[in-house]
Amino acid sequence: MVAVVIGSVLGLVLTLLGTPLFIRLLVKRGYGQFIRDDGPTSHHVKRGTPTMGGAVILIAVVVAYFLAHLFMLLTREQTSGPSASGLLLLLLMVGMGLVGFADDFAKISRKQSLGLTPWAKITGQGVVGVLFAVLALNFPDHRGITPGSTAISFVRETVIDLAFAGPVLGAILFVIWANLIATATTNGVNLTDGLDGLAAGATAMVTAAYTIMSIWQSNQTCGAVRAVDSVCYQVRDPMDMALLAGIITGALIGFLWWNTSPAKIFMGDTGSLALGGALAAFAILTHTQLLFIILGGLFVLITLSVIIQVGYFKISGGRRVFLMAPLQHHFELKGWAEVTVVVRFWIVGALAVGLGLAVFYGEWVLTQ
Repeated sequence: MVAVVIGSVLGLVLTLLGTPLFIRLLVKRGYGQFIRDDGPTSHHVKRGTPTMGGAVILIAVVVAYFLAHLFMLLTREQTSGPSASGLLLLLLMVGMGLVGFADDFAKISRKQSLGLTPWAKITGQGVVGVLFAVLALNFPDHRGITPGSTAISFVRETVIDLAFAGPVLGAILFVIWANLIATATTNGVNLTDGLDGLAAGATAMVTAAYTIMSIWQSNQTCGAVRAVDSVCYQVRDPMDMALLAGIITGALIGFLWWNTSPAKIFMGDTGSLALGGALAAFAILTHTQLLFIILGGLFVLITLSVIIQVGYFKISGGRRVFLMAPLQHHFELKGWAEVTVVVRFWIVGALAVGLGLAVFYGEWVLTQ
């Protein structure tokens, strides 16, 4: 528990102090954001704002994670070092972040708002996602529990196990399922990242929830002293998930200091894809895959707005449901100030997180 606090503080301090240094580097090199011409006209003043700020978040998370484990080793709170689940989460987060970095760098080098081709981005995400999913079914602990599970999960594993047709087919189906989750979350965070501070604040709320949930899972792990056997959790490394969730929350709060309106830096696809990857990993490794639909309700809502807009546009022959998609830009064009949209969307995100936490705890209470 002490390590979670230390890791969270480290994440906060590293981004709070490191982001302005990164801003100076980006400004010196002329790495600024290019704004879409078809977006809200109020966004044109943001042209040239430094981007790729997600790199600071990634570096802070990785450094804070290993420093926290070093602290635990030195104080003998832990003897084994980083866990398989923790390293897998970093793999998916950093891997997706590198795909986003390639996209951001392509935009900057070409001096336009278009980066990697859709197929190049999907291929990169797919390679990272497959590698993560395959490894997640390995590395069993002393109880035989692997980081990932072929059983589809809500608050815990459900009765639906993808291995119903055999272990090989089950593993293949899990890889596909894990990639669907990763693709959905990365695109959801990426679509939400359109207004100053919106994605950073919304993601921090979800990772804060995962900090609480993972600590609870650690206390109620099957075999733990305080666990209730009838409702205990079969999760491999819940305390390491709590550590990483706390670190990411702290890092996002520190970054938000510079990313809030008017933003001094944008996270770019480097940040949005990395954070989406982290959220997907939390959902898979804490066995709360379907619960994430509630916890990440804001991301789901924004993603649905794009699906509805594109689908209706094609079906109706050019008509639109919203003035512009994603949904946050619709309200901007309706006349809402950017800060108003961000704060109200944060409220929606917080309500979704609160509902998700209530469902998580309520399931434990009701199934005792």
